[in-house]
Amino acid sequence: MREFDITGMSCAACSARVESAVSKLDGVTVCSVNLLTNSMSVDGNVSDETVILAVQNAGYGAQVKGAPLPDKATDKMKLRLILSVSFLLPLMYLSMGHMFSLPTLKNPLNAILQFSLSLIILIINNRFFINGVKGVIKGAPNMDTLVSLGSGASFIYSTALLFLSPDTHLYFDSAAMILTLITVGKMLESYSKGKTTNAIKSLMDLSPKTATILKDDKETIIPVKDLKVGDIFIVRAGQSVPVDAVVIEGEGALNESNLTGESALVDKGVGDKIYCATTLSSGFLKCEATRVGEDTSLSQIIKLVSSASSTKAPVSKIADKVSAVFVPVVMSIALVSLLIWLFLDKPLGFALSRAVSVLVISCPCALGLATPVAIMVSSGVGAKKGVLFKTATAIENAGKVKTVLLDKTGTITKGKMKVCDIVPYALEKDEFVRIALSLEIKSEHPLAKAVVKSAPDVVPYETQSFKTFSGSGVSAKIGEDTYYGGNFKFISEFASVSDEQKRDIDALSDMGKTVLLFCKENVFLGIIAVEDEIKPDSINAVNEFKALGVTPVMLTGDNEKTALAVAKKVGITEVCAQLLPQDKQEYVKKYKSGGLVLMVGDGVNDAPALVSADVGVAIGAGADVALDSADVVITSSHLSDVVFCVKLSRHAFKKIKQNLFWAFLYNALGIPLAAGVLAPFNIYLTPMICAAAMSLSSFCVVSNALLINLFSQKKEKTMEKVLKVEGMMCPHCEAHVKKALEQIPEVISAVADHKEKKVTVTLNATVEESVLKAAIEKAGYTVI
Repeated sequence: MREFDITGMSCAACSARVESAVSKLDGVTVCSVNLLTNSMSVDGNVSDETVILAVQNAGYGAQVKGAPLPDKATDKMKLRLILSVSFLLPLMYLSMGHMFSLPTLKNPLNAILQFSLSLIILIINNRFFINGVKGVIKGAPNMDTLVSLGSGASFIYSTALLFLSPDTHLYFDSAAMILTLITVGKMLESYSKGKTTNAIKSLMDLSPKTATILKDDKETIIPVKDLKVGDIFIVRAGQSVPVDAVVIEGEGALNESNLTGESALVDKGVGDKIYCATTLSSGFLKCEATRVGEDTSLSQIIKLVSSASSTKAPVSKIADKVSAVFVPVVMSIALVSLLIWLFLDKPLGFALSRAVSVLVISCPCALGLATPVAIMVSSGVGAKKGVLFKTATAIENAGKVKTVLLDKTGTITKGKMKVCDIVPYALEKDEFVRIALSLEIKSEHPLAKAVVKSAPDVVPYETQSFKTFSGSGVSAKIGEDTYYGGNFKFISEFASVSDEQKRDIDALSDMGKTVLLFCKENVFLGIIAVEDEIKPDSINAVNEFKALGVTPVMLTGDNEKTALAVAKKVGITEVCAQLLPQDKQEYVKKYKSGGLVLMVGDGVNDAPALVSADVGVAIGAGADVALDSADVVITSSHLSDVVFCVKLSRHAFKKIKQNLFWAFLYNALGIPLAAGVLAPFNIYLTPMICAAAMSLSSFCVVSNALLINLFSQKKEKTMEKVLKVEGMMCPHCEAHVKKALEQIPEVISAVADHKEKKVTVTLNATVEESVLKAAIEKAGYTVI
């Protein structure tokens, strides 16, 4: 997708014209023009020169997007406004002073001065006439055409009266006031539009401008733009990291909230990755630059937010269709109203006033800005929270989902596996662990890594013929014997499991633990149970999904018992277990028949499912924001941020609908009133009132979208209590204590450990220790 800067656009009709001209080019597959940012995205097999020429032929300017040039447009507009008001005030005094019994000059001198002052204001605001005429010549009339027609008609009519009948009421003040009020509206609109890009600007400001590099053991401060991959730089406490890097010396605590939204400090040491715009709270780091310039994580985030803002939501198609024909229709209505009032024997001045009012009150800008401002603001709000939307379609669809499919490991649970139980049957414990380690050490699966991490001092056997069975297990030869490790279904193909051993497996699974089984040929060797704690906010997030009318479903490759145990703890009733990656994709397609589906996963193992879903959300991505498989990237690991994503989408779509409703209603009511449908009741709008209304309409639309900045979501507060418990002897005891504590409403989760004789309780509200103690003692154990 290539980006272009477009110049000369003033309203939605302009953006529609540019989009239509480029879309007609052979080879163009996608073209999206953003009136808010004056930019265009083009995809397809067509040269930049051809695209630019098409835009120029449509009457506008274009260039390949590059470094932003200083924007003088607002300063010029401000100067025009000041000069216009300076000449408008004496003009209004001359034209209306007599109404307030103020001394004024008599005609024809009064009329000549009004002519002169209004002519000066027309010359100051000549851009309306130049752009308006260009639009007509190119066959693409725009908002400037309407304004120039309205103001020009009033001026020409008044000029004619000046020579024919100078004592008649003149409309020089209307001609000047229209231009001045429209300029006021454009200033307000420009100011509000500038606020919509604050999120991107603030992201750009996060990156430090200089870096301290080491050359020949000397510190030198250089601009960040001069940093190259491989350069060595240092970061001291209080300083920000200039580019993505890896720590080669020192240690410290980093604040990564700018990047991930996580407020907790993260400890960093030798070998750890650090990212641009994060701040070192304490310590000292010597680092080697790995990604610089546009390749840094911060630059990717900025690019992602900008990209989402430049795309169009499906709902905007309605406004696009109307905008394409809006100006010609309004011009036709103005002409018809003029002819009708003349036919009804109304004075030419009255009929002309009605036609001018129609031209001036019409506002295609409100239609054109209704969607893009809301998209840009919501993209910025999401970015501050670590929720990165890739497209406007994702922003719209996330709020419409009926089902949310949740991967278990790393999404509902923390994804940090640890070995909690080792149960050998045919071997001594140490030998059993060594066999298991030898099998798992070559695997990249998180469960295998947990086994390896649990035995750092054990020396593995040499293995041959190592094989991985996706979603099932592994096998390898040690000496002449073949060993297998994996889930129950996999191991059952090679070895038989006794009823007693099956009960042990079931007991561990019932506690939500994942069991890994091992066998030698047809001999069952034992069990290693691995545990993954539930995230503190998972239960609350599942409840919020339900409250939003979204059905949560768990998809996991884990065994059914473990999956059901975890699902029960968090309140999920629909569970699909023992799934391979391709199976998850099939379930996504199945649930799509009931409405839009949002899939949440880690962006790697769940890639097929994320791509197939209506909205794919990669959670816990950290600084890896360029995941191709996801529509939304969440840099934190909080499931509650997925809820925030859905809520923000709904709030943004609500604002879009409000804006479109207001834009359509304003024009639907304003144009007939301006045309004079209520004139028989002596109710009609003057051109000046219409100009003021038109000026405020776009400002109101943009301001309403800016209210999205106020959207927030309260995070559930959690706390932990650790209790020492006597009497727990085995996993069954742990399960009893856990079940007893989780019956208490305020308890989110309870993790019991019979070896360390402790229970860690996570709470969402304060609970007296006596209540916790009573629950444990009722289960038959003693709190010490």
